[in-house]
Amino acid sequence: MASAEKSLHAMVEIWLAPTSMDAVHVVEFKNRRAKRQCYVCVETDRAAGTAALFFFRHKDGLWHIFPPGRERPSMRVA
Repeated sequence: MASAEKSLHAMVEIWLAPTSMDAVHVVEFKNRRAKRQCYVCVETDRAAGTAALFFFRHKDGLWHIFPPGRERPSMRVA
């Protein structure tokens, strides 16, 4: 997928599929620059109830519904 297709707006459209009548709200936003962690919780109300998802920003700048992998210490031998 291209970068434009992985924007937060595009991911909300794909995963929550809001109609023009559905209101979409950001209910939580966390951006920890020092730890390079950023996530957003987006919620929409539907006839069947409320639907909410967390979206995580990865190092490449793209948004996904799964958190980025942890960085682990590594060693190299030259």
